[in-house]
Amino acid sequence: MTGQQQRDELRRQIWSIANKVRGAVDGWDFKQFVLGTLFYRFISENFTSYIEGGDETINYAGMSDADIPDEAKVDAIKTKGYFISPSQLFANVVATANTNENLNTDLAAIFSAIEASASGYPSEEDINGLFSDFDTTSNRLGNTVKDKKTRLAAVLKGVADLPLKFDDNEGDLFGDAYGFLISKYAANAGKSGGEFFTPQHVSKLIAQLAMHKQTSVNKIYDPAAGSGSLLLQAKKHFDDHIIEDGFFGQEINYTTYNLARMNMFLHNINYDKFHIRYGNTLEAPHFGDDKPFDAIVSNPPYSVKWKGSDDPILINDDRFAPAGVLAPKSKADFAFVLHTLHYLSAKGRAAIVCFPGIFYRRGAEQKIRKYLVDNNFVETVISLAPNLFFGTTIAVNILVLAKDKPDTGVQFIDANGEEFFDKKANTNEMSDAHVAEIVRMFDSKENVPHVAEIVTYDRIVGSDYNLSVSAYVEPKDTREVIDITKLNAELEATVENINRLSADINAIVAEIEA
Repeated sequence: MTGQQQRDELRRQIWSIANKVRGAVDGWDFKQFVLGTLFYRFISENFTSYIEGGDETINYAGMSDADIPDEAKVDAIKTKGYFISPSQLFANVVATANTNENLNTDLAAIFSAIEASASGYPSEEDINGLFSDFDTTSNRLGNTVKDKKTRLAAVLKGVADLPLKFDDNEGDLFGDAYGFLISKYAANAGKSGGEFFTPQHVSKLIAQLAMHKQTSVNKIYDPAAGSGSLLLQAKKHFDDHIIEDGFFGQEINYTTYNLARMNMFLHNINYDKFHIRYGNTLEAPHFGDDKPFDAIVSNPPYSVKWKGSDDPILINDDRFAPAGVLAPKSKADFAFVLHTLHYLSAKGRAAIVCFPGIFYRRGAEQKIRKYLVDNNFVETVISLAPNLFFGTTIAVNILVLAKDKPDTGVQFIDANGEEFFDKKANTNEMSDAHVAEIVRMFDSKENVPHVAEIVTYDRIVGSDYNLSVSAYVEPKDTREVIDITKLNAELEATVENINRLSADINAIVAEIEA
């Protein structure tokens, strides 16, 4: 069995177990229990591996909590960010889960203790509240205490049965399992899923565009981080050392914020290398002291409402003031774009998923486009195929911003054609080859008939700062070419045949009547 076949089989088992343990509960509502349990198992095995340090004579799970000296606890928290006592380890809890009448309260106490272990340490903000969505008293687990305990035990046992293990070589199995589960839940959740997860194939493209030809970046940032999938694609596709100072992101949904932090841990990014914060990026942004960022990736929510002109302070905000106008209150898309631009370094690049309407609508959005084009910040606009994202069939765009462009032209790429995606039953997909071809065109900046065009600044100004790909890349004419000369000849022949047949019929009729 090949590595990919093994991975596919593991994923099949994971999804089968996730569906089995949830019973009649909707998968979207139940996701935090499966994902939280997988995370609990991971940090338990990760912590055990750290404590044992490869010494086979040490069995941390078999130790007594009282045997662990305080200085060892402090060292562990400073290194790993948290502490787990032997009795609190996943393996020890799952071993007695079916017979433990206090499983619900014991689990709640364990999660609370793990979070509390970071109090007063640098990791406190990264650990605090991680298990807040894992409510062991939730009615989603059952109506009675017994039902809840039985369901919890089933979840623990199901996750324990997954053929995963943590070590230096196979730690990514946990990250892959977690990412797979998130994508499956998102795919089955419709619009809600699309709000917190960017499909992997699109994430690959965005990450590669943002980091293209950068030999190293100081740090990477996502102002609408979701579950962290875009940030993690940057880690997956580039050597770890290329991102020097870690991963930064902000997320407005608290449950998704917890998923993102768990996702970082599960992909072996230690607490001191990621900085995920909770809150409204537009109204209460974090990381003002950490900017600028050499690479920014983002899939912000499409056309959400925000305060805009209702807050008189925002027009003087350093992020929005240079454009001289705020994004419409009913459509915050360009507010995210301007925020991203403000956080971008002089040598950096940002790749942002955008709703196509912002590129041609007039009013405030046209004025913001004017600001972006006049100051030469727009490097490329890419139109993607339809139905690539969960929850929407729209053919979205990617806006690539840069502050160090060598010329004033803007590149437009139409990646809408069937040569850039594979049609699937539910959502379409881009293969690695499709992603590579788009990146190649982005890099070459060459004109390709019906696909890519470099448009001059003057032409864009003459088009009232329209940045729609369709305004500049002429679509291929797929209509059948009609040969008029040949058609006329065929018509003449047809008329002759009709006349001849008519004459023959008239002759026959005349003969009959005679």
